[in-house]
Amino acid sequence: MIEKLYEYSEEFLDYLLDVRGYSETSIVTYEIALRQMMQKSHFYEEEGKRILDITPFRFQIVKNNKKTIVKKLSAVRSFIKYLEDQCHMPVKLIGDETIKVPQSLPKPIEEKYIDEVLQKANLEEKLLISMLYGLGLRISELRMLKLTDIKEGWVQVHGKGNKVRELPLLDGLQKLVSVYVKERSPKSYLFEKGNAPMNAAQLRYILSKLFKAHGLKVTPHQLRHSFATHLLNNGARISDVSELLGHETMATTQVYTKLGSVKKMQEYMKAHPLADVKHLTK
Repeated sequence: MIEKLYEYSEEFLDYLLDVRGYSETSIVTYEIALRQMMQKSHFYEEEGKRILDITPFRFQIVKNNKKTIVKKLSAVRSFIKYLEDQCHMPVKLIGDETIKVPQSLPKPIEEKYIDEVLQKANLEEKLLISMLYGLGLRISELRMLKLTDIKEGWVQVHGKGNKVRELPLLDGLQKLVSVYVKERSPKSYLFEKGNAPMNAAQLRYILSKLFKAHGLKVTPHQLRHSFATHLLNNGARISDVSELLGHETMATTQVYTKLGSVKKMQEYMKAHPLADVKHLTK
């Protein structure tokens, strides 16, 4: 569908030049901004509505100075208004304002450092990191994860407020879980000590000790934040990431959430860095 936007953008630029009387310099500025946006953004239909998610574009221009960012976003908003007013084509814009929030979030861990630690980790440590980073789980969700919650290709997670969401399980992570269960033989919970689930402090200690040995101070929440950041940086749609994290802001009102469409699954699998990690089960 993004090709259609290119056609409309050409009409929009002609409109600015011929009807609105914009200068050639302004037209060039608008053209550059729109082409950058269309190269990175997702344009799709969902439930009969056209949606333009410019989140990847926002990540691309985040290092520009504020004045440049404002100009580029203004060009995008003007284009969306043109589509609605002149072409009678309403489009819902996602990622316009929401990217301003992450300044207060913990700094994500670089992919190369996570990969380095995974290569040195034992089986339990490898699974702990991979579940937090590969699924974006909260430590409280992971500690209560039961073996019966893990099904072929999916994990059922009991989150805040007793809400349940279903997450796609990467092939490498599915194999890692199988190897771990076969070797460690947990009875009810994925991470157990005795007959009870390990508490958050125990899991946090294992994680922090492992990363500390590599000169890094890392918390479980940082891995969750890294999960979201890396997906977005690799082009995943913010609405899908919001569902995966179990956030209420952009998730549906259903109690059970699941990425049902093949397209969403493919985008997730391509976007997540662990999808290409070969050594998880070695």
